[in-house]
Parts: sequence; structure tokens; C-alpha cells
Amino acid sequence: MATQVSRAAVAPSNATFKDKEKPQEVRKANILAARAVSDAIRTSLGPKGMDKMIRTKTGEIIISNDGATILKHMAVLHPAARMLVDVSAAQDVEAGDGTTSVAIITGSLLGAADRLLNKGIHPTLIAESFQRAAKRSCEILLDMSYKVDLEDREQLIRAASTSLSSKIVSQHSSLLSPIAVDSVLKVINEEGNNVDLNDIRLIKKVGGTIEDTELINGVVLTQNVVKNAGGPTRIEKAKIGLIQFQLSPPKPDMENNVVVNDYRQMDKILKEERAYLLNICKKIKKAKCNVLLIQKSILRDAVNDLALHFLSKLNILVIKDIERDEIEFLSKSTGCKPIADIETFTEDRLGSADLVEEVESAGSKIVKITGVTSKNIKPTVSVIVRGANHLVLDETDRSIHDALCVIRCLVKEKALIAGGGAPEIEISRTLMKESHKFSGVEQFVYQEFAQALEVIPTTLAENAGLNPINVVTDLRNRHENGEKNAGISVRRSGASNTYDEHVLQPVLVSTSAITLASECVKSILRIDDIQFSR
Repeated sequence: MATQVSRAAVAPSNATFKDKEKPQEVRKANILAARAVSDAIRTSLGPKGMDKMIRTKTGEIIISNDGATILKHMAVLHPAARMLVDVSAAQDVEAGDGTTSVAIITGSLLGAADRLLNKGIHPTLIAESFQRAAKRSCEILLDMSYKVDLEDREQLIRAASTSLSSKIVSQHSSLLSPIAVDSVLKVINEEGNNVDLNDIRLIKKVGGTIEDTELINGVVLTQNVVKNAGGPTRIEKAKIGLIQFQLSPPKPDMENNVVVNDYRQMDKILKEERAYLLNICKKIKKAKCNVLLIQKSILRDAVNDLALHFLSKLNILVIKDIERDEIEFLSKSTGCKPIADIETFTEDRLGSADLVEEVESAGSKIVKITGVTSKNIKPTVSVIVRGANHLVLDETDRSIHDALCVIRCLVKEKALIAGGGAPEIEISRTLMKESHKFSGVEQFVYQEFAQALEVIPTTLAENAGLNPINVVTDLRNRHENGEKNAGISVRRSGASNTYDEHVLQPVLVSTSAITLASECVKSILRIDDIQFSR
């Protein structure tokens, strides 16, 4: 026996091809790895879900309940498990909410696929039947959904607060949900079928509590107004200029020095500086600009004291250190075009606003630009997120982002379904019934797919501390009797009609979760070997 083994190891003939076990082993390993990841975040599903604390490699701490955030920061090495991380990220882009659910559904479907593989069913058959079942599930979801009108603000707020109910900030959802709804409705596009979330700027400021979070119809800058030369801090009927050049005298390059050893020369240099700066400031004033935003500069001072003195005499409000990545948002929302050279500083490149003022809120100062009136610009809104410390702030920021995504889903696909595991049970029940029409393998696959979807209500019940078997059986019973909207209500700690309890979610969240999960399972099942390239 030993000699045979050693000979097989030596001879690189076609003997390796006869090894039928390897594809099965590889599949098993892939499924195990992916399921390990999905089990890791299973406990954070639902309103009673737990949070995870993540320590990044730079040493900062993140506390989060959001599936995509947790998976993004987990050090996942196995390639098949990485696919789960990507699926969660894809769900975050597509729907924005349901990132935990999609990973859990994928893990559960992989478990079902594993059981089917053990019965000896071919992986391609399983994958294709799963995709058909997923397509059918989306149809069932659309059938049981309720159309929603974007005018109906109450309904939108309920959907947003369902999304917030599983986060740390759930007790503030009555404040944060209307903010999310209003901000999305303000920046909706003309056709009313999509929202660019880049038009909603979330600004995090430590200080105050979550209740101080507010929506501002305009632009908010966290930089302070430069006051050390006695310039104004409030300008009405503002003309805003955004410059990318420096208001300071030109300097020689890094290596060169100018040596002056004569007093008259010194005076001349200072005079030249004054003349140079005065010239620039006059040109700025001539273009009727009275609010100046100055981009951060690395090589030399963006603005020096002399220039500030001139600007304050000309009654121009100055804000410096505008970051590079804020320029695009500012020019989009105030209509001012970035100006790179003083010669091109003309009135038509300025933006206009009714009021630019510096206000103090909860211990720190911010600059508000409100009442932007020009015709050719898109409306943008800013939300100032407040919180006691960075952990709360970041989590609030992510939660509001999820709520914004939920409203965006409703704009894309204007339909709501009941939450709390109701849609999953309904799909599971319908697919179970329909599986009897099929013959052979397909019937098995459909049944396994149907059972796999019950993982969502089961997990919800487990996380809420209920008895999962009792609850899920009760739900099945209610759905059989025609209560399509029966789901788990954590407030009642049992099954109830979640639609009437206002536990709602956009239909796009569920459909994209099931579609993405089945596609991920398909790609994992089709892998039968892992090779390492050099």
C-alpha cells in the first residue's frame, strides 16, 4: 500500500484526475468557511440584535450593528468567505439596508446546498434551481407588497424607523426618521425615480447629544470664520467666491533663499508685497464678492495676516482651509465655480446665497449657508449629526445612512412589505406548495430553498429571546390561514400582524437580498478546485 502511495505522489501523470474526492472536499471547505462568517454576524440581526466591537489595525474602535460595516472590518482570509463580504457590500450599494440579512440568507442557502450535495445531487443543478426559486421569490414578494405614494410622508417615516429600530439610536428614531425622509424628498431628481445620496451631506460634530441632530436646507461648513483681523461673521445677500490660489506673497522655491542686506531693498520688498496683495483684494471686491472660501494650501500660507486685514477692511467674510473633497459639493450646492487664478475672478463665477453666518451650537461653531437661490443648481441638504463621543457619532452616521437608503429604495421601487420575517415565511410556504408540481431533483431543491429562508424569522426570534420553534410554527400556521402579514413583533414578543404594527421595509431590500444570496451561492457551488498561482 505504502509503495503505491509514494508512486502516486511521484508520478505527475493523469493519476490526479482520477481523484474524485477533491471537488467535494473543496466545496465542503468553501461552504464551511462562508457559513462561519454568516454565523458570526447572525446575532446582530433585528431590533434585539447585539452589537460587535471591532478593533481596526490602526487601533481605533468601531462599535456597529450594521452587517456591511462589521464584515468590511473583519479580517477574512478564506476566498469563499470573502465572497460573503462582497455580497454584503453589494447589498449595501444596491439597497443600503438588509446587509446582515443577506449574509445570513447566503449562509443558510449554503447549508441547504450542503445537505443536497450529500444526497448526491449535482452542484450545477442545485445552483440553477436556486436561481429559479429566487426569481419566483421576487415575484411572490412583489405580489404581497403594498404600493406607496411618495406624498405619504407618514408611511415613509414608518419605513425609516423600522430600519433604525435595530440600531443603537433606536430610541431617537422619532427624530431621525423625519430628518431622513425630508432630506431625501428634497434632493429627489426631476423624474422622481432616483436619489443621489451624495447630495445629502452628513457632518459629524462631537458635542451635544443625538437629540441635537438637525437638518439644514443649505450648506454647512465645519471650518470657522477667520476673525483675527476683525472681519464680519454674518453676511446677507452673499456672493460666494471659491478660490484655489493663495492670498500671500509669492515665495522662492524650497531650496532657494533671497538674501537682502539693504534697508531700502527691505522697504521695497514690503511695499511690493502690500501692492501685490492690495491688487488681488481689490480685484476680489470689484467682482462684488463678499464671502471668500479659500482652499487648503500645502506649499505656502493660504492667506496671510496682511491680506486678511485688507479683506476685513473691504468687509469680506473669509473662511479658509476648505478641504479638497468639499470643493465639488460646495460648487454643486452654491453654484460657485472654483477659481484657480486671480485673472479669471469674475462675477459670473460666483455663487449666491441669502445668508452666510457663523452660529454656535452645542459648544462648537459652524458656518451655515442658507437660501441658495440660483436657477441652475441642484438642491442639496446637510445634516449635522451630534453625539457625545466618536463611537456614538459614527454609529449614528451609519444608521442615518441606512435610513436614507431605505427611503431611496422606496423612491426606486415604490412598494412596501411587512417586516419581521413575514415575507420570508410567506415565500417559504408558497415555494413548499409549488415544489410538489416539480418532478425529481427540482422538488428537493425547492423544498430546501424554502426551508433555508426560515432562518430569518428563526434568528429574529432567537435574538429576541423567544422560543424559535414555537414562534416559527405559529407563523406558518397563521400564513396558512391567509394572514400574509404575520411576522415577529418584538414589542409583543410573539407573532402578530407586523404591517399594522408599522414594521415595514421596502420590497427592494428583500428582493435584492434573495437575488444576491442565490447568485453568491451559485458562484461558490461552481468552484470545485482551488489552485495557487505563483
